[in-house]
Amino acid sequence: MGVLDGKAALVTGGGKGIGAAIAERLAHEGADVALTFNTSEHPAKQVVARIEAAGRTGAALQADMADPSAAGAVVDRAAATLGRIDILVNNAGVFPYGRIDELTLDDYEATTALHLRAVFIAVKRVLGHMPDGGRIVSIGSNLAEHVPGPGISLYSLSKSGLIGFTKGLARDLGPRGITANVVHPGSTDTDMNPADGEGAEEQRAQTALGRYGDATEIAAAVAHVAAPESGFVTGTAVTVDGGANS
Repeated sequence: MGVLDGKAALVTGGGKGIGAAIAERLAHEGADVALTFNTSEHPAKQVVARIEAAGRTGAALQADMADPSAAGAVVDRAAATLGRIDILVNNAGVFPYGRIDELTLDDYEATTALHLRAVFIAVKRVLGHMPDGGRIVSIGSNLAEHVPGPGISLYSLSKSGLIGFTKGLARDLGPRGITANVVHPGSTDTDMNPADGEGAEEQRAQTALGRYGDATEIAAAVAHVAAPESGFVTGTAVTVDGGANS
């Protein structure tokens, strides 16, 4: 038996990378899992196939989480598919890179729409489907707390906003026993930031362990704060970055 047996989870941006690893880990722990994807339909369906191979119910739901109407509607669709949502993982994201003089208002709008507005909408919508004792986990970044170089100001702005929002959620939802936490990954080997990509050696050098993280290591932290035994963990951040911010 898994620690999440009988639970239902929604993972946004769960078709690839960290989101896919989270979806699969939650299923491994016993949860039925719906995940959203925007354009990566084939990878998302592969994740669902692995969830179903583990004996759990899986569903891949198309939604552009930057679209406010779609962000709310997909939560309802996930709840209709799974019956309810016990765990919401806000993972969908982008990585805007550029110095402040290179960034545009469109860059700002696109980034905050996905990293902040979509989270706000999903949380508000999920509360009608989430029983008391639920779990809300948002995927931030260690760059919300420490910015080691130029070109990351917009990304850091959007991810640091999750910290304040999560602390407020913990207070708002505490009476229902619903916890809210952030998991801050460091450099993690994904399509968005491959371990053999440009700048990878510099990122490795910033960690205490001298390596990139694996998406499964981020997923383990999410599974921990999503578990019933973590009911006293709320309003906080778990940083999983190999000591880069230490």
